[in-house]
Amino acid sequence: MSEISFPEEVSEDAGKFPQRETDPSEVARLREQVKQLQQEKADLEAVLDIQTAHASAIEAELHALNQQLQAQIKEREQAEERYRSIFENAVEGLFQTTPDGHYLNANPALARIYGYESVAVMIEQIADLGKQIYVDPMRRQEFLDLMEVHGRVTNFESQVYRWDGSVIWIAENAHTVKDARGKVLYYEGSVVDITHRRIWEEALRYQQERAERLLLNILPAPIAEQLKLDDSTIADSFGEVTVLFADLANFTEFSARVPPRKLVALLNQIFSEFDRLAELHRLEKIKTIGDAYMVVGGLPVFRNDHARAIAQMALDMQQAIAQFDRGNGEPFQLRIGIHTGPVIAGVIGIKKFIYDLWGDTVNVASRMESQGIPGKIQVTAVTRDRLKQDFMFERRGAIEVKGKGEMVTYWLVGKQSG
Repeated sequence: MSEISFPEEVSEDAGKFPQRETDPSEVARLREQVKQLQQEKADLEAVLDIQTAHASAIEAELHALNQQLQAQIKEREQAEERYRSIFENAVEGLFQTTPDGHYLNANPALARIYGYESVAVMIEQIADLGKQIYVDPMRRQEFLDLMEVHGRVTNFESQVYRWDGSVIWIAENAHTVKDARGKVLYYEGSVVDITHRRIWEEALRYQQERAERLLLNILPAPIAEQLKLDDSTIADSFGEVTVLFADLANFTEFSARVPPRKLVALLNQIFSEFDRLAELHRLEKIKTIGDAYMVVGGLPVFRNDHARAIAQMALDMQQAIAQFDRGNGEPFQLRIGIHTGPVIAGVIGIKKFIYDLWGDTVNVASRMESQGIPGKIQVTAVTRDRLKQDFMFERRGAIEVKGKGEMVTYWLVGKQSG
């Protein structure tokens, strides 16, 4: 094989690729593209930095919101627990009911008030509050009417049935709960057992009425009202009234032979009958003194027919006393005296009040009785003149009257016929 030989020197350009001539504009364009790419990269990196920062901020905000939400949830759970505790342990009965009378919810206190063993049993068994709970079914309708007009009720008192049928008093406070469109969802409120309070109120009312009746048995109604407003001395002047005194004739002799209890019982029967007559004729009983009875017409409220009313009562008293006998077959008899004139009437003192009369008219009427005759009605000429058109009289004549001298008097014998 022949040996290959290489030249000892090789040219500088040996092994190089042939070079193309570079376009300056192309170079500039490429440089501009590189620059743009670098700017876009920088912009993208800046955006990424901003987005990363925003993401971190959002993440931090979400974390904070999550913590707040968790805190609110916990607070609400605690509030619900507190409410549940209050709801379950409240002394007042709490409820939610539909307008048609069904219970939606209630607490144990309400079940206890109504006598049910549990809330569940109560809700199951009560289908209509109006018919099953209220003693007066119309109370439920009144409740609904108030709710419709005012949206609430306050201290709505009613009698209700308990589970065992017993009746108690309750007071309700409630308000209407509506949805966003104004539709009634349910009624929510509370119930309090006020039975003991009502019992005390009834007892107090009874005592007040009893005291009022006792006061009116002692004093005329207008005078009693005056004393309630002003406890100062009451004294009124009346220009003309008619006063009657009546006395049981020979009662002292009778009382000496009758046991005290029987005597008082008999007097009570007689004077009670006189009281009924005074009420019938709208006259004012003043007092009884022993076996004497005093009544007046024309006060405390003036009336024109006072003399006529007294005269009629005197005649009725004679008929009434004839129903009572002395135990020996003989009837009791009355001496009655009547006079018409001015008086002062009022209440004096600070204890054991009594409505009384003062004046010459009272004294003369008393003399007409004491100087009369059993079984007869003696009147003065003044009274006779007021009555002569309606009643019949007999002239007694002139008599000597203590403190007045001689006076002409008459016997009232009856009412004119027709």
